[in-house]
Amino acid sequence: MSEHIQSHHADGVLTLTLARADKKNAMTDAMYGALADALSAAERDNTVRVVLLRAEGDMFSAGNDIGEFASIAMSGGKSNKGDAERNVVRFLHALASATRPLVAAVQGRAVGIGTTMLLHCDFVLLADNAQLSTPFVNLALVPEAASSLLMPARLGHVRAFEMFALGDAVSAESALAWGLANRVVPLYQLGTEAQAIAARLARQPLGALTETKRLMRDAELLKQQMDAESACFARRLQSPEAHEAFRAFADRRPPNFNAVAH
Repeated sequence: MSEHIQSHHADGVLTLTLARADKKNAMTDAMYGALADALSAAERDNTVRVVLLRAEGDMFSAGNDIGEFASIAMSGGKSNKGDAERNVVRFLHALASATRPLVAAVQGRAVGIGTTMLLHCDFVLLADNAQLSTPFVNLALVPEAASSLLMPARLGHVRAFEMFALGDAVSAESALAWGLANRVVPLYQLGTEAQAIAARLARQPLGALTETKRLMRDAELLKQQMDAESACFARRLQSPEAHEAFRAFADRRPPNFNAVAH
């Protein structure tokens, strides 16, 4: 288990906490690996009836660790840590394949994967200060986590395209109205409400819950979409546009995409 992913199991609820608050819970390869391992283990553990995803600090997640991504992009796809995409793919496939109900408790900003992972959760609670954004195109990249399939299905094409293409943050109230969340609660109530929902689900008949979830989702289709997105994502990561985006980030300047090939 990564030092930045905390795990707690009690009364049928496995709580997985993003614990890298000093870096705004930006996701590293090690964190993806720890989450993938935990979700896979939960599938084999009959005492786990619900998984609760939460985060420490004032924001849920800043998305992928830009430093890791920039290093991979600028090195031609090579990483000192090996295949940096492998744990991401393992985590995404684990989300798609999860049979246990997934509950998410989200405060502050949820960027990129911080938002797209919520599309795989069965019950999403947002604090009233939550802001969801998917600024993939801003970095010259493409959506992931099967969000190119799930987001239009949830929001409709025009809203999904706006979220992807412009990357603007969506407020908690709008996210609730658009069907991205079940409830919005005051920030101070988020933890208590999430635990109460998880505990209630844990008391439900697990067989009926898992069969209901299976009927509602096509896990294989989601994994196929994830793989197609990942292949495109990898190509885009090596593109001149992505190189410009990451150089601009490092230089603390706006990118100039008109000056590079696409």
